[in-house]
Amino acid sequence: MPHCRSLLAATVFVSLLVAAGPPAHAGDQPTPAARLHALFDAEWERTMREDPLWATTLGDLRYNDRLGDHSLAALRERAAADRAALRELELIDPARLAGRDRESHAILLEQLSVRVAGQRFAAELIPIDQQNSLPRYLPDMVGRTPFRSLRHYEDYLTRLHQVPAVFAQLRERLREGLRRGITPPRAPLAAVAAQLEAIAGAEVTRSPFYAPFTALPATIPAAVQERLRREGIAVIEREVLPAYRELLEFWRSEYLPHTRTRIGIAALPGGKQWYAHLIREHTTTTMSAREIHELGRSEVARIRADMDALIASIGFDGDFQAFAAFLRTDPRFYHTSPAALLGGYRDICKRIDAGLPRLFGRLPRLPYGVAEVPAHVAPSTTTAYYQQGSLAAGQAGLFFANTYRLETRPTWEMEALSIHEAVPGHHLQIALAQELEGLPRLRTETGPTAFVEGWALYSESLGPELGLYRDPYARFGQLTYEMWRAVRLVVDTGIHAFGWTREQAIDYFLQNAAKQPHDIAVEVDRYIVWPAQALAYKIGELKIRALRREAESALGERFDIRAFHDVVLGSGAVPLGVLEANVRRWIAERAAPQPASAA
Repeated sequence: MPHCRSLLAATVFVSLLVAAGPPAHAGDQPTPAARLHALFDAEWERTMREDPLWATTLGDLRYNDRLGDHSLAALRERAAADRAALRELELIDPARLAGRDRESHAILLEQLSVRVAGQRFAAELIPIDQQNSLPRYLPDMVGRTPFRSLRHYEDYLTRLHQVPAVFAQLRERLREGLRRGITPPRAPLAAVAAQLEAIAGAEVTRSPFYAPFTALPATIPAAVQERLRREGIAVIEREVLPAYRELLEFWRSEYLPHTRTRIGIAALPGGKQWYAHLIREHTTTTMSAREIHELGRSEVARIRADMDALIASIGFDGDFQAFAAFLRTDPRFYHTSPAALLGGYRDICKRIDAGLPRLFGRLPRLPYGVAEVPAHVAPSTTTAYYQQGSLAAGQAGLFFANTYRLETRPTWEMEALSIHEAVPGHHLQIALAQELEGLPRLRTETGPTAFVEGWALYSESLGPELGLYRDPYARFGQLTYEMWRAVRLVVDTGIHAFGWTREQAIDYFLQNAAKQPHDIAVEVDRYIVWPAQALAYKIGELKIRALRREAESALGERFDIRAFHDVVLGSGAVPLGVLEANVRRWIAERAAPQPASAA
């Protein structure tokens, strides 16, 4: 979910200083470090107020009775607040900051500068697509909400009453997008109607929104439990499901027929500049679309050579396309039930867990689990994804695996996928960041895509060091997943910078990766509606790999893989330039001559 903003940062900043009390002397001024800390606190408080669903996920229950304000007016306020926060930050001289405070200043400056620069575009007018939207997320929110007391249920009911008004705000934004010619491309959007229909058509007591009322805590008196169930049925039946049906009708009759037919973002007003902005946002680099496209083609060629060599070593009688067809169709590579697929993932994760101490000095306290992708989104969702947990909220991290169409979920991809989504990929990185001490929560709970996804893709390369990929087909699965991310560099830029069609993108993918055609189509549709996001994976992974090679070369026998990983993860998710500076500082410190010990 995107994380929004609501109150003016300057106002919040001043209120925090006032709350702290007057200075010791009339002429005293807050130090630059104090001003920076206050600004970070203000931004975090603003984030929680504006995105109450995310606050709930993180264990901040103060706003559990809210869905947030999603109106155009509220978004204009948030844009003004971002500009005010940036102005405040620019008044703080980073030269007068030390250590992590200076690092924090650079990170917040990057975040706010990118957000403010993005205000010239109108991403807020596309609040719904098949990948990201509040209506799609709301049923999942139920599972992230605590239901341990009467107050929790009362807050939840209050939230549900707000669904019709919030959906009306989303329609207002979509209509404004139609008026201004700013819409998502039509090709992938049929999936949105299917998602809405799956939710809207559910019988009330089988709706995911009713699930909390099926097992109320024994601490709530029986008569109160009965009242809560009645009120739950009433709000779902009379407000929530009708709101979904109204949005579905609007989507089908008023919105979808008038969406754009060209798939690239270049078709939108200022589209070329918009794409360049998104590349900067997601990769934290200044690379051009052309540079990324050519890098992608180079990586595709390199990985393809590794694939061909592996096929030859197996002794397969046929070319790459024949081998890919074999992997896609041979029954030996497929589970026959959702339970078997999920069980397979859980077994892999247990094996990985045992190897982690060999590669990491610090491991997170927060556990994780493997769960099934919800049925209402499974057809239009990728193979798997991770949902972060929270110690404060009492929520484990979750690795969601897609059991829809088991014939498209091969076993040879499961080891690489488990590493990426669970450990040492997303769960380990995100959970460790949440546990970092002495950093603002805005840093421990957020971070750029290039680091988060780059780390998860780099983690896939650690399989042999964790005892995985011993089966040649699993090794080919890892290469397939690396190829998948390399193909993204070519396909995403092809679509959004060089005029590729959807069919052209799918064909290029099919020619170079053994993934299932269904997965490939879903992936391409994701790139179409989420420009540049998919570029971050390979860009971030290549940076981490390059820094590891640099450290190994510079340190020789002094190189310690556990210490290297700890320094990479030790500042949370950071822009790639900050990561590079951190690792090089660590190399210099480790390479420095050690003082002789006393005799």
